[in-house]
Amino acid sequence: MHSKDILTKDILRNIARDISKYIFNIPIEGELELIEKEFTRVEKREADIIYKNQNRIIHIEIQNNNHHSMHKRMLRYYSDLFFEYEEFEISQYLLYIGKDRCTMKNFIKRDKIDFSYDIIDARDLSCEKFLKSDDPSAISLSILCNFGNQDKQKMVNTIIKRLKESCIDEIEFRSYFKIVEVLSTNRDLKDELKKGEEMLKIEIEQLPSYEIGIERGIERGIERGRLENSREIALKLIDILDEKIIAEKTGLSLEEIKNLKKLRKR
Repeated sequence: MHSKDILTKDILRNIARDISKYIFNIPIEGELELIEKEFTRVEKREADIIYKNQNRIIHIEIQNNNHHSMHKRMLRYYSDLFFEYEEFEISQYLLYIGKDRCTMKNFIKRDKIDFSYDIIDARDLSCEKFLKSDDPSAISLSILCNFGNQDKQKMVNTIIKRLKESCIDEIEFRSYFKIVEVLSTNRDLKDELKKGEEMLKIEIEQLPSYEIGIERGIERGIERGRLENSREIALKLIDILDEKIIAEKTGLSLEEIKNLKKLRKR
């Protein structure tokens, strides 16, 4: 297996665990086993996470916009999962991260069908518990949550600092920062994010232990590897965002994004 595929699955596994724990309050015991999605119907969808934990199958959709037929799609997912995993308990959830208020139905009640699933709008969640995590995937999600009465710039600065503290090196920080940057557009926080990044850079440069030559060398290395880094970031976002949004934010073409998707399935 390609090293990037392994890295992407690790990050997706962390995101799945964090969304389950912090957003849907799903108890997780032991390891998550991500399930490949080839067994489901082939249809357009922005993102989904399916994993096995103990005797449960958890299906989480991450939706970037309101889909008028989402309740029908979720019922299809359920029937596919039930066909494959009849002996397991199946739970379905949807995390909405769009700009507009969520208007999607979460149930079907007609004839003899009584079907429902849970929907949570990320803006209804407090970002505090995400910021307390030491996992960069959880901290990345906090940009979507409710800041309450806190100053937006102050909260964005805190998110960036916590992300910096949780990442093992500059490369990992840049990868997760790009994810935060993409997600920030859903909350119109791009300007605050840019100011926060500049402020963090100034603070680092003022540290006594700061080595200008080393830091500049790192930046040059990141610049030289920009294309490769863009591909790596795109791989991490494929299960979260729409192809067009990924292409716009990474500078890659739609064709490159589709090729990366094919690469992940190998």
